[in-house]
Amino acid sequence: MTKAEPDRPVKLSCRSLWKVYGADAQRHVRKRDLLSGDPSTVSERLKRDGKIPAVIDASFDVLVGEIFVVMGLSGSGKSTLLRCLSRLIESSHGQVLLDGEDLLAASPQRLIELRRSSMGMVFQHFGLLPHLSVLDNVAFPLRVQGCSVGERYARAREMIALVGLEGRETSFPHQLSGGQQQRVGIARSLAVGPGLWFLDEPFSALDPLIRRQMQDEFLRLQKKLGKTIVFITHDIQEAFRLADRIAIMRQGEIIQIGRPTDILRDPVDDYVAQFVEDISLLRAVHAADIAVQSGVDYGPCMETVLDTVYVEELVAKVATGSTGFRVVNAAGSVVGTIDRQTVLQVLERDRERRH
Repeated sequence: MTKAEPDRPVKLSCRSLWKVYGADAQRHVRKRDLLSGDPSTVSERLKRDGKIPAVIDASFDVLVGEIFVVMGLSGSGKSTLLRCLSRLIESSHGQVLLDGEDLLAASPQRLIELRRSSMGMVFQHFGLLPHLSVLDNVAFPLRVQGCSVGERYARAREMIALVGLEGRETSFPHQLSGGQQQRVGIARSLAVGPGLWFLDEPFSALDPLIRRQMQDEFLRLQKKLGKTIVFITHDIQEAFRLADRIAIMRQGEIIQIGRPTDILRDPVDDYVAQFVEDISLLRAVHAADIAVQSGVDYGPCMETVLDTVYVEELVAKVATGSTGFRVVNAAGSVVGTIDRQTVLQVLERDRERRH
């Protein structure tokens, strides 16, 4: 389980979450069975009894404003985990706390209220209503909430503009490309102003170029909106491009949680190491990850860079003569410095990993 950073409160907490399938699983699986021993041992016992443990003792926190990516191969349990978090399916055991409220203990009516006001969901199949225009599709959840016509259309137009579809308000889903349809789905999920956003492989049905464009759009939206996001994907490149932190799943278990750079630098086992071997450190490590507190001035060739730039950009600058970097955050405050040698060390380590 990961802990919250001191200055970033927890939005969503998952505690010892299990989901077990099988004949009469809910009747036969008792809480004491899931608490009596090591989770791996319990899982093996369940399998011998003919049950399928799809999510095994999952525990983690999602911080306010972060993109928490859950990734794994097909069948790893990542989508089942998301459905348990959103209570689209019932868990076998555990807790899911949204702003401290246990979703698994919520009444059906309370759950409906939370889904209408506090959660947004986007899936890989767009789920647009074919007989409604773009405007009406985006406004639909506000219609369900009982908002007035003027209020819901004003909000829907705002969301349509946010995702770059101004001028397509009167179009119908069949008149849109796949990427445009997904933008409508995103706009619709944002219309209610959710504090928590669930996305289950939202771009996997798109062509590679459109998928890349949608990832860019997603990052743009997140920079503007600062949502708390649980994002499911099987694509390692997508995970490392989008995530603040990543949880890697294998056969129902979360085997490692960390920032992309931490997972690359220190994979928990050979499985994770093989999983991430094609990811370049240069495109995953940010300036903030290697900056140190220092009063050193590297002279006239010292440049100021944002803490979010990748080392790949610093390597290019070193190649053209830069001897060091002053690293600043978005507010312009200095967070540390990086010397030329540190950049070259990351470059060398990346070469060793990939050859």
